[in-house]
Amino acid sequence: MTLTADQIALYTAQFALSKKADQVTILDLRELTSVTDFFVICTALSDTHMQSIAEGIRRGMRKKYKNHVWHVEGEKNAKWILLDYVDVVVHIFKDEEREFYALERLWGDAPKRELTAADFDETLVSLTPTDETEEPDDMAEMD
Repeated sequence: MTLTADQIALYTAQFALSKKADQVTILDLRELTSVTDFFVICTALSDTHMQSIAEGIRRGMRKKYKNHVWHVEGEKNAKWILLDYVDVVVHIFKDEEREFYALERLWGDAPKRELTAADFDETLVSLTPTDETEEPDDMAEMD
């Protein structure tokens, strides 16, 4: 199954939320840069929580969508983990680092969508997705 960039952004956000990530935000960068289409940014409470979120995203994308991460950065120092899906880059920060790097401010012109678990059907917010789940709405709902 080939996924679009907006689907990858939503699905990675969904898997981050399934691991209790805080402040999950999607930035739509398509009109601002050719480097990537979307940033998915979220906050973890601890080093262990960061690892759990990163692994939850990687495992969920691999098992459900056969979509493998292209590149990973920061797993060793666990202050900021980056998962690169080429058209979507997931940033998992601890609170201090998120505030310091301020990607939302740096890319302030990008349309932004903040997500919570309530944005997804309960069956979608599971670590081991099943084929019976429906897919989340596309990025057309972004502000």
